[in-house]
Amino acid sequence: MTTPPQFPPAPDRVDPPFRDGERAAVEAWLELHRATLLVKCAGLTAEQLGSRSVPPSTMSLRGLVRHLTEVERAWFRRVLDGQQAPPLYYGLDDDDGDFDAVGRDTDHPDPDTAVAREFAVFAQELEVSRALAAQHDSLDDVGAGLRRGQAVSLRWIYLHMIEEYARHNGHADLLRECIDGVTGE
Repeated sequence: MTTPPQFPPAPDRVDPPFRDGERAAVEAWLELHRATLLVKCAGLTAEQLGSRSVPPSTMSLRGLVRHLTEVERAWFRRVLDGQQAPPLYYGLDDDDGDFDAVGRDTDHPDPDTAVAREFAVFAQELEVSRALAAQHDSLDDVGAGLRRGQAVSLRWIYLHMIEEYARHNGHADLLRECIDGVTGE
């Protein structure tokens, strides 16, 4: 009997320095939260990652990875860089496809293949986000795209991303505890 693959390996989490400049601080906090999500997913099988919390919620760790991939894509590609990057996991017919469609991946019906692809896409979006942010010298720089008809500063994007990850990492804590009892940072 073969052991099912487990996704992803746990990254090292680095606590942000207690004394840092503003940009270094927001970047460090965002990186901590990005790593925290992956720590919450580490060592689980595709089936466990797709486990839902409590009905009627469709939230799962896999769905959180898909959702935060979309969030990275929206804020850094679309708002900061002005790209016309289409959504990956949802569309006009399902605003919550990042959560709702987990397990209905017709391109990769094998769950292990689908999950490996989703984590690879997440990692790719993180690299794109970092590269796009690095093109800006100041947190006061505004993006080329608009959000609700308004220009958005890089500072606002960083702070929003920290808030988004922090909220969803709280969900990830609860989901992981339901799966195998693992708690903590």
